[in-house]
Formats: sequence, C-alpha cells, structure tokens
Amino acid sequence: MADPRGFLKVRNRETQPRRPVPVRIMDWKEVYEAQEQGVLKSQAGRCMDCGIPFCHQGCPLGNLIPEWNDLVYRDKGREAVERLHATNNFPEFTGRLCPAPCEASCVLGINQPAVTIKQVEVSIADLAFAEGMVEPHPPERLTGRTIAVVGSGPAGLAAAQQLTRAGHTVAVYERDDRVGGLLRYGIPDFKMEKIHLERRLDQMRAEGTRFRTGVDVGRDISWDQLRRRYDAVVVATGATVPRDLPIPGRELEGVHFAMDYLVQANRVVAGETVDDQISAEGRHVVILGGGDTGADCLGTAHRQKAASVTTLAIGQQPPSERRQDQPWPTFPNLFEVASAHEEGGERTYLASTVEFLGENGKLTALRVAETEVVDGRRRAKAGTEREIPADLVFLSLGFTGPEPAGLTEQVDAAFDERGNVARDGYYMTNTPGVFAAGDAGRGQSLIVWAIAEGRACAAAVDQWLMGSTRLPAPVAPTDRSIALL
Repeated sequence: MADPRGFLKVRNRETQPRRPVPVRIMDWKEVYEAQEQGVLKSQAGRCMDCGIPFCHQGCPLGNLIPEWNDLVYRDKGREAVERLHATNNFPEFTGRLCPAPCEASCVLGINQPAVTIKQVEVSIADLAFAEGMVEPHPPERLTGRTIAVVGSGPAGLAAAQQLTRAGHTVAVYERDDRVGGLLRYGIPDFKMEKIHLERRLDQMRAEGTRFRTGVDVGRDISWDQLRRRYDAVVVATGATVPRDLPIPGRELEGVHFAMDYLVQANRVVAGETVDDQISAEGRHVVILGGGDTGADCLGTAHRQKAASVTTLAIGQQPPSERRQDQPWPTFPNLFEVASAHEEGGERTYLASTVEFLGENGKLTALRVAETEVVDGRRRAKAGTEREIPADLVFLSLGFTGPEPAGLTEQVDAAFDERGNVARDGYYMTNTPGVFAAGDAGRGQSLIVWAIAEGRACAAAVDQWLMGSTRLPAPVAPTDRSIALL
C-alpha cells in the first residue's frame, strides 16, 4: 500500500455529499454529488493492507478492492479502472445501487467506520466514462454458437456481455420497449440516471450483442422456439411476481403494487405519456414495507408533491449497531436513513395492516394494529387497532419469484420449494441447454448477486458449448453466504 498508516491518519469516514433536500426534491436528478478528489484519495488511503481482505468475502463478485483503493490513492486512474472491470461488468450500477456488503466485511470496520468502498468504486467508474476509458471489447473470433438471453436486467446483461466477448452470437430478449429491466423502469432517476445505462448498452452493442425489445417470450415467441433457434438459452427474467396482501378492502381503488407505481413514474421522467398515471400529488400516501423499493416509492412521492407519506413496517426497527447474532464480517440488518428518508415522511414499525377502508369503491384509510409475536409468528395485537387516513397505498412487500410465462409448459422447467427456477451446480435447469441466472433462479436478491450470477452462468454456458471456458465464474448458484435481509 502507498500509505500503510492511512487508516491511522484518517479516522473519519466521509461519504459523497448529497444535494440539499429542498433542491433535490424539485427534480429527478441523482441525489449524490461527486466527491472532491482530495477527500476521495484520503478515504481510499484508509484501506489498511489487512493481509486477509474480508471485503472479498462480502462481495459476491470477488472485487479486487484493496488493489483499486491503492491505485486511486496513488492517482493511477487507468489502472484502477482496469482492476475494477476485471471482476465487475457494471461498476457504475453497483456503485450506485448495491448496499455494499463489502463494507460490512471491511476489517477496518471492526473498531472504526469501514472504508468507503462503494464511493471509491463509483468514482472509478465515472472517471472511466468521463475520460473515454470504456471501450468495446469485441471477440477476436466467432465460435459459430448462438445464445438467447431472456431478460435485460443486470444478470441478463452480465451474461450477455461475457458470452459475446467469448465469441458467441448473443441476442437479448426484453418484453419492454427498452432494454434494462428494473434498471430502466424500477430504479428512479434520483438513484441512477439512465445515462449510465445507455452508455453501457452502447458498449455492448459495439461489441456485438444484439437486443430484441418488445418480445414477450412465452407469448410472442415460445420458449420451445427459442430452444430450436439457439444453441443455448439463459433465463434471466428476474423475480417479478409481487407479494400481495389479501386482506379486506384489497380491491379498493387506490391500492397498488409498488412496481406498478415506479414503472409509470420512470416512464414519465423518460418523457413518455402514461394514461391514467398513478400520481401521489396532493394525496395521503402509505407505503407498506420498509425496504429499498419502499424508499424508492417514498422519494418518488416526495417529488410528485404528496400531501403526506407514511411508511409502515410489520417488524421491529432494526438496531443502529450490530447485534451479537450478526457479528463481523456478516452482513448486518441495521437501521439506515436513505436519501429518501431524509426528505420527509413518517416511519412506523411494528405496524400490522388489518384492513383497507373505503367509500364508494375508493380507499380512504387503513386500519392498523401493533404487531405481536405469538409462537414465532407475527400477528395483529387485539385492542390496538387505529385508523390512518390514506387515499393511496403502495404494497412494497417483496417478490415471490419469477413469472412462469410458459416455462413450465414449454420447457418443462422445474421450480424449487422457494418458487424459483431450479438449476444444478452449473446453472442448468432440468432441460439441457436451458440455464437460469439471477433472481429467476436465486430469488429476490442484490444487484451485485445478479451480476455475479450472470458472469458465472456465462462461464457455465461457455463450458457446456465448447467443452472448456476461460471466463471467470465468481460464484456457484448454491452459494448463499450473504442473505438478503
């Protein structure tokens, strides 16, 4: 390391500054500003040459974190870009959207605030694009093999880019009108502006990856047709079936799944016209679920000028420090204040929704109660019911798995006990030549896991087609060392 005593000289953790709340809620641009270069160098210099970098254990991609921290500290930008891209196809995505399990595993985090790994990562990625260092890497030769990747989220894009670079002819099928999956329509621009997605897609097109939008596989074209047309098929459709809340009043107008709301908002921000858009303007909004999707709804509602926003979570408020049963270097469940929470709204924990109330078919309020745990199960505590005025509710309760969409009938794909596409240790389903990667096979998880699985699945496909592979395989599909909390 350039400064082996850096973590002793700089003990304070300084993250990227956020734009002032009154300013940022007036637009849809990213919340974070670029970090001052001197501060970035000093923060990278806190990486402590620990000998056994447990940040590698925390990162499913196996990112070479100490190496590019050192290179940033020593002003070796191009080398840092190369080391970062050696393990991660899309650091501009993970640097903005990943919850950074690597930082939870940072050795410095045992008794000091962890190194700002995520901040250094996104700064390297942005430098790469700003300085023209991101260039296409087309294959030197073609193998003559063809592969269909179904789904253009982070797992599908990672698999497609790796397979294209290996020399295969790859076509990515996306049912929406634009490429990107949830990166396009699920993530608000205040978390990641779409210019970052477009620039990476330009690189992929220049490398030879082909994109087929507006094609709903399983309906517009059957899975069996794909199998006959291509040498291999990768299922990367994500886990998009939302978890519902079947309680009285669910049918009332004003109760929506969170993703229905976010997709419409993202389309409008992109300049599209959405008929009968779900808008929070002037309305009393309640969000059920305290995760990232709920926070995205919160920030979106603020920018749409909601009258009020309340977030209800059925569980306890997480602690601000590690619990004893979540020791370092595991990924702890901690109370976090996302940028959207800074912008306003009320957060309530131990709140169980009992009933949606309404008049003339329209939502007017929620009946909620305190949550109690009986025999290990959470339920509404009798006698604690109260009503919360609401005319718009977003269900942000997670996802139950991928949409079958013909997989069962047309491919005879099996599903595991968790509702995900079943696959073996090499990402292959029970149908030869059909593979599954990302949330479709893993279940709802992190973006870093999606990219890691996409890369590993690409190596498995290449191995199956060619008999050997030179593509890296960072994780096996059975590796669940980091749970999504």
